[in-house]
Amino acid sequence: MYFSGYMNEWLYGEEGYYKKFGAIGKGGDFYTAVSTSAFFGGSIANYLYEGIRSGKYPRDTMLVEIGAHQGYLICDMIQWLYTCDPSLIGEMKFAIVERQPEVQKAQREYIAGRFGDDVSVEIVSSLGELNPRFAFVVANEIFDAFPCELLKDGAIAKVTDHTVAWVDAPAALLEKAAKYRQVKGEIAVGYEEFALEMAAALPNCDFVTFDYGENYVRNDFSVRIYKKHETFPLFDEEVKLGEEFAQSDITYDVNFEHVADAFAEAGFTLAHYETQARALIRFGLIDMLESFARTTTQTVYMREADKIKTLIAPTMMGDKFKMIHLSRRS
Repeated sequence: MYFSGYMNEWLYGEEGYYKKFGAIGKGGDFYTAVSTSAFFGGSIANYLYEGIRSGKYPRDTMLVEIGAHQGYLICDMIQWLYTCDPSLIGEMKFAIVERQPEVQKAQREYIAGRFGDDVSVEIVSSLGELNPRFAFVVANEIFDAFPCELLKDGAIAKVTDHTVAWVDAPAALLEKAAKYRQVKGEIAVGYEEFALEMAAALPNCDFVTFDYGENYVRNDFSVRIYKKHETFPLFDEEVKLGEEFAQSDITYDVNFEHVADAFAEAGFTLAHYETQARALIRFGLIDMLESFARTTTQTVYMREADKIKTLIAPTMMGDKFKMIHLSRRS
């Protein structure tokens, strides 16, 4: 099979990595911005709140998270929205889109433990099950989990018995590669279908998502395996695909130009593209931290400030991760 099919089985197959619902953070294979600090979700919620307060977004906005894992991000956002305006919780709607029943079960348990019966979060299998007047959609590290093809000098990766071989690439793939002046690296599969699905289900929405990558291709391979907080390039001679298959995370750098193009074809406009650091600061992160300092001890403040450095420091997540904000109106 082509590499995209192999990666899809690795992550989403019957015994796939994401089927196991592994831990994220210290006890897992990798960290995310969500697992680093609740201020990540709080900052995005603050931006949403300011949009509601200014009239940019309606008070009955549906907050939707895609790829929510346990549900930390949407819960952190709901918590901050309640802090800003408790009445919003009764007017807004909340939803998670999650295909896997095992993960849905864990999300329901976590949300119930966090909010009890005070907050209702609908959990659905597809965007098409939602029908909001307006949706504010969030996702963290979703595009790097789409399957991809591997291209090298006109050849495409094919995997048989966990061994990669190179065969002539289909003309359609070469045409897409030429669009991005690409001769080597990953070409994501499924962005276009996903954008069209969102456009059909949520004709009026804003979509804010964070991932690692650039607004161009580097013409080199970034595909890699994460295992117990160590990174292994896929083509490292020490990597044995048969042993790692579905046992560790596999990912690659996102080409945000491809993301923007896919959504533009589906009728979205690009509102913002910037580093995670710039986005979170623009969303109000620094002001939120200063307010937090006035309500807690110096020890607790310093501990949280140190976590926030991870989110915005240029050498950590701040510049490596990007935020893209896409908007659609019918």
